[in-house]
This record gives sequence, C-alpha cells and structure tokens, in this order.
Amino acid sequence: MQDQALTEEFARRAAAGDGTALDRLLTEIRPEVVRRCARFLPCREDAEEAAQDVLLQVARHISGFEGRSRFGTWLYTVVANCCRQKYRELKRRAAEQPAAIEPGHAVDPRTTSVIAGSRVDLLEALERLEREHPHLVAPLVYRDICQLDYAEAAERAGIPLGTLKSRLHEARKQVRPWLTAS
Repeated sequence: MQDQALTEEFARRAAAGDGTALDRLLTEIRPEVVRRCARFLPCREDAEEAAQDVLLQVARHISGFEGRSRFGTWLYTVVANCCRQKYRELKRRAAEQPAAIEPGHAVDPRTTSVIAGSRVDLLEALERLEREHPHLVAPLVYRDICQLDYAEAAERAGIPLGTLKSRLHEARKQVRPWLTAS
C-alpha cells in the first residue's frame, strides 16, 4: 500500500529530525489515530481527546522510533497507552463529580457525561487484568483491540509467537467473565 510506505518514510525522516516530515506524518496519521482511539473510547469526544494525546506523544517521542518494527506497530503502542491513560483520567474525573442531584441516586459511570459512551466494561477489564496478570495485557491489547496479526503482536510484545498465543488464550479466559458479569 502506497500510503503505508509513505507513512513509514515520513516516520523514518521525522525520527531523524526532519520537522517537515513530522508535520506531514502527523497530518497523514490523524484520521487513523482517531479510528484506533475509537476502538477503546467510542464516545467521539473522548476518542478525539485521546487522539490529540497520541499525536502529541508521537511528536515528542518520534526520535525514539528506531525503525526496528513498522511505524504502525509502534503507533499501536502509543494509541493503547494514551487511551488507557485517558480512561483512567475520565474515571477519576467521574469519581470527583458531586453526587447526583436526586438524593439516594448513585452516579453510574456508564451514564456519567464525562465518560458516556466509553467502553467502560472493556477498560475496567483491562485495568483489572493489569493489576492481576500484567503479563497478559499486551497480548490482548495488541491482538484483540489493536487487531495486529499474531506475528506483529508477538514482535511488539517482545515475546515468541507461541508465548503470545498462550498468553492471549489465558487473557481471553480471564477477561470473558468480567465482560459478561454486568
């Protein structure tokens, strides 16, 4: 795909310090970054905020992109981290909001305007998985959320393919009841 090759070239040049290439890279990846963020945070405003955070992180840390893997793979990591951070921030803000106007009516984070529409079930499951089984998070995020193929997910996680498949199976087994328990 020509666009992908162009993006990779912009990324290599930006990592080498080319400011024009960085500007073109950020313009080129923005729509895809918003789409990827929407996989984590379906509320459009939340996804767009997270996308801005991603673009800022790319601009600040592009020099850390060494080209050992595809830029798109590196970008998935930035997207996943920024979206999870945005979710934690939204959850914290929701908890700090004053109680509902009606006495005795508890605030449900699934309907609180700050995080309305966010994949609360998925993000809470990821947060719990990170606490209980941190080694299982990366395979699940890279394969099931970012939708990398198995080889790319294994490369990004820095583990052999067989280990990735094993951890992914275990992560899915752990997360499944948490997603259906609501």
